[in-house]
Amino acid sequence: MTSLGLEDQVVLVTGGNRGIGAAIVNLMNSLGAKVAYTYRSSENPQVGALAISADVTEPAGMEAVTEKVEEKLGPIYGVVANAGITRDNFFPKLTAANWDAVIDTNLKGVYNTLQPVIPKMYERRCGSIVCITSISGERGNLGQTNYAASKAGTIGLIKSLALEAARYGVRANAVSPGFIETDMLTPISDKVKQRILSEIPMGRFGKASEVAWAVAFLLSPVASSYVTGTVVRVNGAHHT
Repeated sequence: MTSLGLEDQVVLVTGGNRGIGAAIVNLMNSLGAKVAYTYRSSENPQVGALAISADVTEPAGMEAVTEKVEEKLGPIYGVVANAGITRDNFFPKLTAANWDAVIDTNLKGVYNTLQPVIPKMYERRCGSIVCITSISGERGNLGQTNYAASKAGTIGLIKSLALEAARYGVRANAVSPGFIETDMLTPISDKVKQRILSEIPMGRFGKASEVAWAVAFLLSPVASSYVTGTVVRVNGAHHT
């Protein structure tokens, strides 16, 4: 059986302590990667990974994360920009503070995560970036103008970065999950969940592990070596 080629590759995952992030960390571990992840609260340690307390909204903090990972584990090959938050409300009631919080974490946080790493990847002429976006960033969602804007912006960032980075042998892609069984589904009422399920052709919510496997494919120097600037949808045909 051909491996994905991730053995001993150093992979950094932001927001890797729960939900989709934790599933990615666990899968990377099982595939033999050397994994580091950041967390902002509620560490919930992932076995076999280097856990670092950091906030993606702080540029200096993310520079320190890059240095620590490379010091402890070696040159970073892959980055999964997964850290994200929601602050949902209908637009007339959406405060500037909640707009800024989501944009600062979900979009500027991606910039802060990648900025210290990309020059190193260019020098080494090797690397793979995967950003976790969302179905909301592709088709919009009620009460999520801030979240959708941040995720749509991330898609634009990835597509542009892919064009710049290709000449250095660095790839940049995104995974766009639909509705996945994580803590983000918890606040949604059963009535609304049933309405959402009725719109999903596969008739169920996705699993965090299914998103993680899409990430593993895009990180792989074997399976996706000629794939860059792409958005892989994991949504049960909810949006095609």
